[in-house]
Amino acid sequence: MEERLPGADRLPVGRRPSEGLRLPAPDRALSSRTGYTRGTWLAVADHLLDSLGPWFTPSGAQVRLPGRGSWSGADCDGLEGYARSFLLAAFRIAATEGDDRLVERYTRGLIAGAAGEWPRLTPCSQQMVEAAAIAVGLHESRAWLWDRLDGPDQQKVVDWLSGFVGSKTWDNNWRLFQVVGEQFLASVGAPYSQDDIDSGLDRIEDWYVGDGWYTDGDGQNFDHYIGWAMHLYPGLWTRMAGTAADERLTVYGDRLRRFLEDAVHLVGADGAPVHQGRSLCYRMAAAAPYWMGMLLDASPLTPGQTRRLCSGMLRHFVDHGVPDERGLLSLGWHHHFLPVTQSYSGPGSPYWASKGFLGLLLPAEHPVWTDREEALPIDEDDQVRAMPAPGFLLQGTRHDGIVRLLNHGSDHAAPGEGEPPADHHYDRLAYSSRTGPELTADRIDNHVALVGPDGTSQRGRIRRIAVDGRRAASWWKVGASRIEVASVVLGRVEVRCVLVDGPGGVTIRHGGYAIADQQRPEATTAGTWAQTVRTDRLTSVVVGLHGYDEAGVRLGLDTNAFGPHSATPYLVRREHPGGPVLLVSAVVLSGDTVWPEALAEAIEVEVDGLRCVIRMAGGPEEAEEVVMDGGGTPAAAGETS
Repeated sequence: MEERLPGADRLPVGRRPSEGLRLPAPDRALSSRTGYTRGTWLAVADHLLDSLGPWFTPSGAQVRLPGRGSWSGADCDGLEGYARSFLLAAFRIAATEGDDRLVERYTRGLIAGAAGEWPRLTPCSQQMVEAAAIAVGLHESRAWLWDRLDGPDQQKVVDWLSGFVGSKTWDNNWRLFQVVGEQFLASVGAPYSQDDIDSGLDRIEDWYVGDGWYTDGDGQNFDHYIGWAMHLYPGLWTRMAGTAADERLTVYGDRLRRFLEDAVHLVGADGAPVHQGRSLCYRMAAAAPYWMGMLLDASPLTPGQTRRLCSGMLRHFVDHGVPDERGLLSLGWHHHFLPVTQSYSGPGSPYWASKGFLGLLLPAEHPVWTDREEALPIDEDDQVRAMPAPGFLLQGTRHDGIVRLLNHGSDHAAPGEGEPPADHHYDRLAYSSRTGPELTADRIDNHVALVGPDGTSQRGRIRRIAVDGRRAASWWKVGASRIEVASVVLGRVEVRCVLVDGPGGVTIRHGGYAIADQQRPEATTAGTWAQTVRTDRLTSVVVGLHGYDEAGVRLGLDTNAFGPHSATPYLVRREHPGGPVLLVSAVVLSGDTVWPEALAEAIEVEVDGLRCVIRMAGGPEEAEEVVMDGGGTPAAAGETS
């Protein structure tokens, strides 16, 4: 029995489900929350791989997908399409201990590519990324593909992969591409450099910041790359290195276990990952670290929780029309949307989603596939979790399943290089599992801006103050001004205390969450509150509690990854008098009804200088007292305040 694409009747106007996607009937006994089983994962993998057929070049060495090319050029984009889909094919081959059709297809392309149709590996070239995928894929499908190649064909592949040896990579997660590439060479008896492997693994030790978190290279680079790169590749390396990895395996396992204690809170109850950071077109690749926890026996989650989380993520994207009507993964999130991508991404880039299918390496009899799904923390209670290592405060609400990431630490800025370039996916005060930032130069959502003759200010390098309990605080510089924000979580409400200290004569503008849809959200303003509501009742509200003069709603068109029509509520302080000014607001993103007037009446705020006392009806019995730093925290190393 087959089930039509889940949620097909709920797809937004103008969206069509992938024509060839046929899924097994949902198993509500085994998977009461998602209905998905191992058979569902296999069906989606098969559909993704089958849909690529028309896009292979005659030799099979490249997958030339339609769409905007990357900065690396067409030949590298074609290699990317092959390599990233080969990783999925390798997991699929291993899942059923062989698949002659896939083995033949990818073997033919492997030999032709290595013989000269692929660009050779040169220092810091994009080819290194794709070569790592090929190396991992060859290892995981070794018994059915590599071991069946004859000597001359194996040598062609070795010669191509040998471009890793002694070469240079970018000093971030790319160091791990060289590690797995050369470890594969070592595993097949080819020349390699143990020095390259050891130095790459040693280098990531410099980026370990504690609590299971790495930064991706120097600086405050925290996003999904920590899961789908910094934890994934060391885990894959241990599978390739065997007993030689035993000492590091213990360390990597302990770190992954601790990371997953935090990371489980980065996914909404509907399976949607928090929409923050770069390379979001990789989508369900965000499931990779949870599967790796099972593979390494290094997870705080039960097998049933792991499948509930990962299957929830896959179902979220399938329910939202991914893959598209052609069966392809497009550059975007729920739909093709180029502004959410980076210039390094080409049409084959989204196939890093293959990492999210890592669980297919777990055999059918593994408890992750046979145990009943179990509830995640957000399924049972509201969640507030402080993550000091990345500077995040996570706020999750059980009734609507929304996760909000309050960002007081990730700016994707290298240390000691002044203010970082503007980046929508790192410079906001908050992100969520149901919303994306407005991708316009005039930042408004989840941002405090100074608006004057020179335009709208940006949030630069994030200087941390504290992340603890239900609070987080940070500050940044805007010319001669200092902007400090403290977040306090009270149920579904975030109270934001904003201290602006600097020259007067500018307008202070503070936005809430931008919501987007196929239809224009409703917008309502009155006095010092503003509200936007989507057709499914997703609601964004800002309420001025102290210091603001008026409110408004900014409408957008084709500026948001979640839909063509977007709306952002915001607050305004018309004339900054100069010196320190403390403003207080309530910010809400909810799937339930919000009553702005009642919210304003329910929160009592007392402001005295840099001190703010907050009392909320129905909240904690004791008042929340926030004392703004006001410049008392020493600047980070190499910075001045």
